[in-house]
Amino acid sequence: MTGAVIAVVDAEGTVVGWSQAAQRLVGYSAAEVVGRPAAAMLPSAQDAAKAAAFAQRCRDQGRWSGLVALRHRDGRRLEVSLRVAPLSGLDGRAQWLVSATGMAAVASWAVNGSGLESLLTRAPIGIIVRDLELRCTWVNETLEMQDGISREQRLGRRLTETLPGPEAEAAEEVMRQVLKSGTSVVDHDFRARLPLDRHRERAFSVSFFRLEDADGHVLGVCAMWVDVTGRERARERLAIISEASTRIGSTLDVMRTGQELADLAVPLLADFATVDLAESVPLGEEPLARLGPMGRHTPVFRRAGLASIHQGAPEAVCARGEAVFVPPTSPYTSVLSSGKSHLEPVIDTSPGTWLDQDPARAQKIRETGLRSWMIVPIHARGTVLGIAVFARTDNPVPFEQDDLLLAEELVTRAALSLDNANRYTRERTAALALQRNLLPQHLTGGSAVEVASRYLPADIHHGAGGDWFDVIPLSGARVALVVGDVVGHGINAAATMGRLRTAVHTLADMDLPPDELLAHLDDLAIRLIEEDADAKDKEGIAAAVLGVTCLYAVYDPVTRRCTMARAGHPPPAIVDPHGHVTFPDLPAGTPLGLGLVPFEAVELELPEGSTLALYTDGLVETRDQDIDAGMHRLSTLLAHPRLPLEDLCATVVDTLPTPAPSDDVTLLLARTRTLSPDQVVSWDLPTDPAVVSSARSLAVRQLTHWGLQDLAVTTELIVSELVTNAIRHGTGPIRLRLIRHQVLTCEVSDTSSSLPRLRHARTTDEGGRGLFLIAQLSHRRGTRYTPDGKIVWAEQELPPAN
Repeated sequence: MTGAVIAVVDAEGTVVGWSQAAQRLVGYSAAEVVGRPAAAMLPSAQDAAKAAAFAQRCRDQGRWSGLVALRHRDGRRLEVSLRVAPLSGLDGRAQWLVSATGMAAVASWAVNGSGLESLLTRAPIGIIVRDLELRCTWVNETLEMQDGISREQRLGRRLTETLPGPEAEAAEEVMRQVLKSGTSVVDHDFRARLPLDRHRERAFSVSFFRLEDADGHVLGVCAMWVDVTGRERARERLAIISEASTRIGSTLDVMRTGQELADLAVPLLADFATVDLAESVPLGEEPLARLGPMGRHTPVFRRAGLASIHQGAPEAVCARGEAVFVPPTSPYTSVLSSGKSHLEPVIDTSPGTWLDQDPARAQKIRETGLRSWMIVPIHARGTVLGIAVFARTDNPVPFEQDDLLLAEELVTRAALSLDNANRYTRERTAALALQRNLLPQHLTGGSAVEVASRYLPADIHHGAGGDWFDVIPLSGARVALVVGDVVGHGINAAATMGRLRTAVHTLADMDLPPDELLAHLDDLAIRLIEEDADAKDKEGIAAAVLGVTCLYAVYDPVTRRCTMARAGHPPPAIVDPHGHVTFPDLPAGTPLGLGLVPFEAVELELPEGSTLALYTDGLVETRDQDIDAGMHRLSTLLAHPRLPLEDLCATVVDTLPTPAPSDDVTLLLARTRTLSPDQVVSWDLPTDPAVVSSARSLAVRQLTHWGLQDLAVTTELIVSELVTNAIRHGTGPIRLRLIRHQVLTCEVSDTSSSLPRLRHARTTDEGGRGLFLIAQLSHRRGTRYTPDGKIVWAEQELPPAN
């Protein structure tokens, strides 16, 4: 609006008075208008002709008001609201006071006072007008319905008298600034507990602007109130849900995820919260199927999450980690049976309810003032994972449907994390069980070495891996030491490890030298990769096979010689009896499954009491430390030759840089022994059939010297058959050797590479039963190749000592 315009017109319609406001409205100055007919400012001649009739109506009615058109000095048309009232002149002649208001921005239907009053009164937002002292002078019905404060309680009073508190004081300070500066304030945040609901805080967005009269004088301040409580609650819920996405499920630990849900809910949603998981979930077992309609049995739950606004959570019946009792007729059971949440705005603690069966819980509810709660099932993929309970004590506002929707959204997000964690825990548990079952349960180095080992699986974030180790007894008192590392973690890695470990055992039983054994293992790895390449569900197995590393060593306590070869694996550490640690110059080879280059073996002589350390890269390599630094640390820890092997193992593993490695850690220690000369005897024999009887006599004489006369008969037969076969089917010189260690080994070597075969002779055959007899008489038998030919051997168990 432009403002009020004042003019005075005499009885003949001549302008006799003209205000500055009138000049601002129509553009004419007083000098241009006074003394001239007022009709000159009408837009057309037709309007001028009507002026006389208009003047007569004013005389008849005494006053008039309405909408008319005027012509601006620049020629444009103006719509104004005109009011005409009689005015007595000084000489008694009749005059008229004319006031006009420009209506360029006001709709014609709202020009009169009743229309404007109706507009403000029925506006969908609260409107209140305050004077210069901030006292209420007018208020519409909408604001009264919003805050429940009647017009009588508000008129003549300030905001701080109606709603006392710091929020009202801050709002009044804003209004004073608006009155002083004239600058409007939009979207001022105002929160208060109103008479309609003292328990729940309401939120308003308030805008203030200054009111002025036509002459620019300040009249007061107008405030427009919009109730944004619903919008604020929706924003808070979105913020809680957004926070849940970052705070819930930060790990794959189901117990920690349960606690994260409880911590998020308190105090954002509830004063007290618990999360109880079915006992099978933390153990990584299959979760519960949903209970039937009657709940035939009540599962065991364990408390995973507990949070309260009160120190020590006095509302809780059970502590975190304890088993939770669930009464059969409680809302808990109905929630489990139906899969639907339970909302109880006001908890019923009167006699005759289910709480009679749970007096401890009923007592807690009464003591701590639990007044409202929600029980929400935690389920995923059709299975029950647990129950979440949200309760209010200090907050007197009962839970409502919107709160339940928010609680269910939080529980749904937590259920996804819990289900993932449960599936991971179940898979990791299965992988660890598989891996531990596949690893050797009892290690023995026989007469060759003393052994000790440690296996430390990767931490919970990475799961069980495919590392393995083995000590395999070989013929002639020898022993094979093996350490391998399968790429990756989980079931696939453990299964691949089991297949390779079985293959190593089979190849070791064939008495293959280390380089040949690795070559055969490499061929096997290639076949596994090719077989699994086309099977999409076995991509993990194929990936696990590719890049396997392995170290294989054979130690002979008779010669004190150790032959070893490796396939991309870290080299062993050798500690001599004086504590000097070395890493032998052993060709690295390539990981298994690549088939690029042949493997090379190295033979070393080890003094008695030397220690061999075989390990996987998890022991010497970490994210922040390269393998060279790890090997230097390992050599420092191993330089204690007098320390018992078990203690040495513990020392090495306990000083790892991180207590939870990201890769499996495997350590195998073997301290060498040497057979005394009295335990080994050998004879060189000519290739003459007559020497067989002499060989039997030599063997019996040696057994008598060892006090093993009980084995004389069977040994005579074994020696006779082995020597006879060597003479008939072998070439070159023949050597007979007896070794007394944990068993009695009889060996016959020759220079032929032909392999003897066990045959079942027919009744008409004159020969062919030699090896069959040896197999029946011995505990184990076999053949192994040597650089000069082969050795055929047989073992017998020693009689128990007296």
